[in-house]
Amino acid sequence: MTQGHDVDALLESMASDLTQLLQATPVYEPLMIGIHTGGVWVAQALLKRLPEDIPLGTLNISFYRDDFTRIGMHPQVEPSQLDFDIEDRHIILVDDVLHTGRTIRAALNEIFDYGRPASVSLAVLVQRSGQELPVCADVCGVHMDLDAGEHIKLSGPDPLTLKIQTQKEKTGT
Repeated sequence: MTQGHDVDALLESMASDLTQLLQATPVYEPLMIGIHTGGVWVAQALLKRLPEDIPLGTLNISFYRDDFTRIGMHPQVEPSQLDFDIEDRHIILVDDVLHTGRTIRAALNEIFDYGRPASVSLAVLVQRSGQELPVCADVCGVHMDLDAGEHIKLSGPDPLTLKIQTQKEKTGT
């Protein structure tokens, strides 16, 4: 079932909030990292709306998840691409949906395997109810309270659309 969220408007709002965040904090030459796949799409869309040129890296956290033995491994795991040094750099970590916090925890674990950033700010298109870990976005397009059997699906990359699915729709049963 499609919800009435205008993804372009959410991205415009996020870009504005991100610009204000970067101006309010002493951040010099930030780097952006999108979490594969939806986070990369959101990061690419945000970069088109930001006034400065920010390098983009991609992160595939498949091997860092604490639940991959339960949910399985995607058959085509692509490697992370961080073509820059993150040591003492300011990172903007981008994902499509913040739900339990476990994806962000896995992303931070992988980032720290590459080095120690000066700071990490989190930007997400959707922050939904159901956090299991104390993770909160610095920049968020929309907050959603969903039932336990509902999930958010971002489709893209062009155009980006949000859909809320029930467990039944997700599994096709």
